[in-house]
Amino acid sequence: MPNGIMQDEQVRALAQAMLLLSDEDEALRFFEDIFTIHELQAVAQRLAVARLLRKKVTYQEIAEKTGASTATISRVNRCLSYGAGGYQSILTKADREEPGDEG
Repeated sequence: MPNGIMQDEQVRALAQAMLLLSDEDEALRFFEDIFTIHELQAVAQRLAVARLLRKKVTYQEIAEKTGASTATISRVNRCLSYGAGGYQSILTKADREEPGDEG
């Protein structure tokens, strides 16, 4: 179970709000309203980095493909290895949803 900031009432309310999103269009509209473009790009970039790390792509290739810094790649890698399991969980679910996606 998450601890620290993840137990914050406002963070938990955000998690609950995200669970109420019914489809991609609704999610995109919510993201547009709630995130700045830079925040949204940063979060999306981290998820892309996590996908590539799970595919064993090198840091250099990931940096070239995503524009992420090696510090960001390293942080995401640490989360994949030692984090709360959030990346692993969502990527496993995404893999089940898109089995033919090789890109």
